[in-house]
Amino acid sequence: MKSAAALPTLAVAGAAGTAALAEETTPYGLAISSEFPFTKKSVTVDGSEMAYVDEGEGLPVLFLHGNPTSSYLWRNVIPYVTEGYRAIAPDLIGMGDSAKPDIGYTFDEHAKYLDGFIKALDLKDIILVIHDWGSALGMRYARLNSDNVTAMAFMEAIVPPGLPAPSYEAMGPLAGELFKTLRTPGVGEEMVLKGNFFVEKVLAEMGVVRGLSEAEMEVYRAPYATEQSRLPTLQWPREIPIAGKPEAATDAVTQNGAWLMSSEIPKLLFYAEPGALMPQPVVDYLTAHLTNLETRFVGPGTHFLQEDHPHLIGRGLADWLRRI
Repeated sequence: MKSAAALPTLAVAGAAGTAALAEETTPYGLAISSEFPFTKKSVTVDGSEMAYVDEGEGLPVLFLHGNPTSSYLWRNVIPYVTEGYRAIAPDLIGMGDSAKPDIGYTFDEHAKYLDGFIKALDLKDIILVIHDWGSALGMRYARLNSDNVTAMAFMEAIVPPGLPAPSYEAMGPLAGELFKTLRTPGVGEEMVLKGNFFVEKVLAEMGVVRGLSEAEMEVYRAPYATEQSRLPTLQWPREIPIAGKPEAATDAVTQNGAWLMSSEIPKLLFYAEPGALMPQPVVDYLTAHLTNLETRFVGPGTHFLQEDHPHLIGRGLADWLRRI
């Protein structure tokens, strides 16, 4: 199966779908709010402060975001699980309100900080809710700590058969050329460090069908006001496993896929049409091969499903949690 990394698909769907999604932005009469109604806490991990949301009591539901977002991505979803559960949503190191230490922001470095975060909060019997690079990090943690993860919900995940990609060509001409460009020394720096590409283009123009308000964009821009602060958003596309590189991320995502196929824990997959990392062929493959899996279709969407369908995701998550 060809790779499902389809950012060019995001570009097509994002521009054309805004009007079509108008009614879905307020399912059940609930608007999509730009407000962040939580007070963040912080914890020291390996000498750096990591910011996080911590709401409710009970079994921990750990929300993990990806590039270029933060715990803000989950703001309209978290309230659905705080009655009976403890919702925890960190800002990954170097992202959101977390500190920006002088590191390379590789997958392995992010994993080390996530491991330290979970240990510092002494989280037990974790239920994962994961997206984008948060999915690869979360699945890695679950794979290596299977006795401490009880269930997992995921969406737009970095997982086989979508990734790893055997080559740029296998990703399709548009996506392949985009990632090749982002990984070209000097060119990627110009796009991401100077142009803030992942916030201004991938998030704002490609990844959210309804379009983001200026208030929402201000929050997403805030952590990346300088070129230096944008380093994490540049390294993430360079961690995408393509043609066996980089080796550490390729191995982790491959092993995550093997673990996912064998794991018996309850799983919930949210997906949209057309999707980006997880288009229909990937969803079909996982549906056919995973055990103890439920799927929920949320409607039109590309990559940041939490911005287009937070209430459908929140209600679906709450319903699933009651039943498991």
